[in-house]
Amino acid sequence: MPEPHARAYAALRERTIVLVRDSDPARFDTQAPATPEWRTRDVLAHMVGVTDDVVNGRLEGVATDEWTQKQVDARLDTPVDEMLEEWMATSEAFDELLTAVPEEIAGQALFDAVTHEHDLRNALDAPRVPDSDAVALAWEWIVGTRTRAGLPAIRFVTEAGEVVAGTGDPKVSVEASRFELLRAVSGRRSPAEVAAYGWDPAPDAALLLAAPFFTVRDEPLNE
Repeated sequence: MPEPHARAYAALRERTIVLVRDSDPARFDTQAPATPEWRTRDVLAHMVGVTDDVVNGRLEGVATDEWTQKQVDARLDTPVDEMLEEWMATSEAFDELLTAVPEEIAGQALFDAVTHEHDLRNALDAPRVPDSDAVALAWEWIVGTRTRAGLPAIRFVTEAGEVVAGTGDPKVSVEASRFELLRAVSGRRSPAEVAAYGWDPAPDAALLLAAPFFTVRDEPLNE
């Protein structure tokens, strides 16, 4: 039972709520650089909408673009404070569900939440949180997912040690922090930013992407 995932998500939610409450309200109507199709408030709407949909069993098309966009569209004009209240109202039920689902599902939830927590932090010029429990658990999920998906093996070297993710003999080795790699696998890094990692042999930003719907950024995010 992945109780660590529930605790990590609860801590992420708490610090994100504090971040939002302490930020200039005008910032939420600006475009979020990491998700240029969404405003900053839309990123929050997605995070809130995920917990609402999961708690209420609205899982048809889960994790698809259509599923996430419905969450945003349903809250296009909802005040930010009301979204935070909604998030808190579903918190206990959502955290209980995280302790009951398989670790693979809980890890995916954390990966998504870590990704969008830092999309918000980037949009609001807030400090990163690269060493959280959520980052560590999301990274474990990425390593396992690459192997389960049968993607080509990569040897990753991070502050947590060395691990091979994927199938077959690793032909590529990449050295960077878990945080940097999490941002890269979700398409939050440009080729130039990824090239700054330690690669053997040559850099290949697209090789890191965790899923077909992620794409490599054209321009650096500079976070």
